[in-house]
Amino acid sequence: MKHDLTSDASEKKVKIISTGNVEIDKRLGGGIPVGSLTLIEGQSDAGKSVLAQQLIWGSLRDKHKVILFTTENTVKSLVTQMQSLGLDILDHIIIGWLKVYFLQPSKTDLSSCLDVLLTAMEKLEDYRLAIIDSLTPIIAYTSSDDVIFYFDRCKNLCDDGRTVINIAHSFAFNEEMLIRIRSLCDAHLRLGIEEVGDKLMKSLEVLKVRGADKGTGNILSFDVEPGIGMKILPLSKAKI
Repeated sequence: MKHDLTSDASEKKVKIISTGNVEIDKRLGGGIPVGSLTLIEGQSDAGKSVLAQQLIWGSLRDKHKVILFTTENTVKSLVTQMQSLGLDILDHIIIGWLKVYFLQPSKTDLSSCLDVLLTAMEKLEDYRLAIIDSLTPIIAYTSSDDVIFYFDRCKNLCDDGRTVINIAHSFAFNEEMLIRIRSLCDAHLRLGIEEVGDKLMKSLEVLKVRGADKGTGNILSFDVEPGIGMKILPLSKAKI
């Protein structure tokens, strides 16, 4: 499947954050509305970073400036990985539309990492989309109160028109923390790996997209293919 955008790009770039993939955007209700505090969670190797990369690529194509804080990639490895998926971002990095910061959180001072993230997002106000991939090494050893405070501050940024997408492994949250965070978030997506017949497939569950232009599709199955990125599989199924 090609990375097509809807024909009305000028309208879309104002209203939504797009993956650049029409089928995935449909399942998100048209895309993630601008100004949404978003949580993407899931198990290891379920495609969280690939979804983040689709959102980066689609946003850059729609003329949104993006800032990425990552514990998963260096700038070089990110460019290489996205190029292998047919998502070329090198020119956007060169002209400054995408800024990438590699995070190396220290276990001795993790709460300050959240403050650093917030301060950077506040200062880089021209970058209307911020993606954090991933929060896991920070929040897994940080108090629940500090994590909730961080999400609350992110929500304040979103109320001012920014879009913040936080990505983490599901195991990083306890149930009580997840309930509180979900109540703060405008969008909540969960990725997993499921056995369908004799195959393992990645799945994306759309738990919530507040303010979506269209109805959301609950669950879709996908694979990640070189030169294509996320490819929707015909075995997509609705949540029962």
